[in-house]
Amino acid sequence: MRIGQGFDVHAFGEGDHVMLGGVRVPHGQGVLAHSDGDVVLHALCDALLGALALGDIGKHFPPSDETWRGADSRVFVREVAAMLAARGYTLGNADITVICEAPKVGPHAAAMRTLIAGDLGVDVDRISIKATTTETLGFTGRREGIAALATVLVLRA
Repeated sequence: MRIGQGFDVHAFGEGDHVMLGGVRVPHGQGVLAHSDGDVVLHALCDALLGALALGDIGKHFPPSDETWRGADSRVFVREVAAMLAARGYTLGNADITVICEAPKVGPHAAAMRTLIAGDLGVDVDRISIKATTTETLGFTGRREGIAALATVLVLRA
């Protein structure tokens, strides 16, 4: 077995939604990002890549590559899932925490879990999505951005 962890953050900017776990979540702002800025999926990809010792998401999907401008981050997850399978591993479980004051994550968590499980080819009970605030401290507390942490366990298939 191997363990990986990932972290991602994006500043808020103009827009009317954020993408979280592949779900379009209404919000008074969007995020500043090269792709769709989905912090949940970016942290998850980094955790999976870390477990495989393959670097980070920027190495595989660099923001300098116009191919990824505005890209759906679910594409990244599917690509990383293929790397996982090619190396003989499967996901044991993923535990993901979104850090923000807003938007509310809870109402969208089930949909996020379903999409992520489908993209990774695992049962939904292997995916955990939860959220926390920083009690108005720091950049997330000031509502300047959003962050996510992911921890994964991968197992030999």
